[in-house]
Amino acid sequence: MSAETRNGAAIEFRDVSFSPAGGPNTLDHLALAIRDGETFVLLGRSGSGKTTALRLINRLLEPTNGSVFVEGRSTLDWPPIPLRRRIGYVIQDAGLFPHFTVERNIGLVPWLDQWPANRRRARVMELLQMIGLDPQQFAQRYPHELSGGQRQRVGVARALAADPPILLMDEPFGALDPLTRGEMQREFIELQKRLRKTVVFVTHDTREALFLGSRIAFLEAGRLMGVYTPQEFLQAKEPVAAAYLNEFRMGSASE
Repeated sequence: MSAETRNGAAIEFRDVSFSPAGGPNTLDHLALAIRDGETFVLLGRSGSGKTTALRLINRLLEPTNGSVFVEGRSTLDWPPIPLRRRIGYVIQDAGLFPHFTVERNIGLVPWLDQWPANRRRARVMELLQMIGLDPQQFAQRYPHELSGGQRQRVGVARALAADPPILLMDEPFGALDPLTRGEMQREFIELQKRLRKTVVFVTHDTREALFLGSRIAFLEAGRLMGVYTPQEFLQAKEPVAAAYLNEFRMGSASE
């Protein structure tokens, strides 16, 4: 199956609105296209619709109006399980199963896909090496035996285990201390250079958006205010985006 829809996009929102249980719209006529292999950041304050947009991609939510396309196919035409097998999902605090070892957490989706045990184990060992955790030291540990940064690394590895073409990341580094967060951001950039996944990354942190994003979509109250490269965002004149930039520059000046 092609990894593209029209206009070279792996994911596309076509005039998408979402309102929970008939309430006010959380998303209002969202239209954007996410290119194959890019890191596309959804930036905005809490309640702006970022996570709602993310969950529409893997059909945890369904649009009230409009359509979301993944690999050229409406999400409503995808059976949910095969769709989610094409999409890795990383959340804040990793969401690891506390009673599973690291190896079992990472190998969960391959196990569900009935990979042979030797292939599954080899993949887990490969991913542990990729994220900088020694398999001999970490494979049999449990989540409570890991630091926050180590748990988040395992969460990324679990999302990548079955080699999905799309990766959704919802504030994945938001709960980490600043030093660990910076390490994780740099490691993510190196990993993305190697893997070239289509990544949709949710954050409310302007610095993180500018550092990680190929492009940045700025959301406010469920509406798309603009899509920018990092360089374009630094010149944005839209008032709310300009306010974000002002806070970013004030924070940088105080460091």
